[in-house]
Amino acid sequence: MKSPKKLKAPSPQRVFTEAFKRARVKEFEQGKFTVAEISGLYQVSNTAVYKWISKYSGVPKPGIKVIDMADSPDLKFKELKDRIAELERLVGRKEIQLDFALKMIDMAEEMYGIDIKKKCGTERSNGSRKTEGQ
Repeated sequence: MKSPKKLKAPSPQRVFTEAFKRARVKEFEQGKFTVAEISGLYQVSNTAVYKWISKYSGVPKPGIKVIDMADSPDLKFKELKDRIAELERLVGRKEIQLDFALKMIDMAEEMYGIDIKKKCGTERSNGSRKTEGQ
């Protein structure tokens, strides 16, 4: 014979304040917790947390389309600022490389007593020039 199953007493219904719900939604939006983590921490259903997010979040409600303007002036401005910063870093690196190369040339000139900069600016002769009179 099977023993009769024990019936669980219904748990009392809990009511959460709006401030509590908003605080949990804020934690979710800031990425501190996932829906599952909030659900586990506060012993509420995932469905309840999703309802709170729908009600109190800045996330668009179902049925509302968000139009992303890819060519918005703010986006272009940010992209241009980023590009300028990237180019400034590149110019800075090139300046450092140029300074290093010039310093190495100066050191070589001192060490070997040769004017490398002056020789670098003149044309090379390959010895096949005809002299006047030939």
